[in-house]
Amino acid sequence: MNINKKTYSLVVAGFVLSMTWFVRPAIAAEAEPMFKYFQLETDYADWGSNKREVTWEGSGWYGGDTEKIWVKTEGEWGDGDLEEAEVQALYSRNIARFWDVQAGVRHDFRPDPTNYFAAAFVGLAPYWFELDTSLFVSDEGDVSVRGQAEYELLLTQKLILSPYGEVNIFASDVPEQEVGAGIANIDTGLQLRYEIRREFAPYIDFNYVGLFGETKSLAEADNKDANDFTVRLGVRFWLN
Repeated sequence: MNINKKTYSLVVAGFVLSMTWFVRPAIAAEAEPMFKYFQLETDYADWGSNKREVTWEGSGWYGGDTEKIWVKTEGEWGDGDLEEAEVQALYSRNIARFWDVQAGVRHDFRPDPTNYFAAAFVGLAPYWFELDTSLFVSDEGDVSVRGQAEYELLLTQKLILSPYGEVNIFASDVPEQEVGAGIANIDTGLQLRYEIRREFAPYIDFNYVGLFGETKSLAEADNKDANDFTVRLGVRFWLN
């Protein structure tokens, strides 16, 4: 499906603004106190024959208990080159205890500059699993789903073990991004961090990324690894 990019951007912007307008009376009536928060993780790997990697993942918000504006970003440098980078700007609305719906836009800078409409359902599942399920529709009409889950296990008051996982699923082949229809990849691992302070925590991350289906075939045809295990050293910090 081909969509004019200018028309696509106007439709997405109109949708987000209309949602903001719809809830504006609630904001005025309740006069909620406003808060802000931003968290960033960045790490480095350079082990054996693996390439040097620097990755980052961050998210932050500004707003009240009911409504917030969110920003999310993630990316990777490999051997000094920017290989992946994306940023999202989302309007978030609380719909139930611990659960929000979000809608907005996403822009990929690398590997292929692309704009998306983004919608997400985020919150805490039973037993305190953090979940983030996102739907993306690109300005070329490509549809994908990303599911993320994370859990924090307190070994001590400062030492925390955090298993996590992410899966990306595409509705069709996207040659520009070297991904095929179906499950494209799974990114999973264990992070062990030590909170020197709540706002500052160094960590070690044992990470595995596996490619599947047509995405795996495309990678192997290009002499790329379909399975990648990496040990990373990094730091997490947050501001509010």
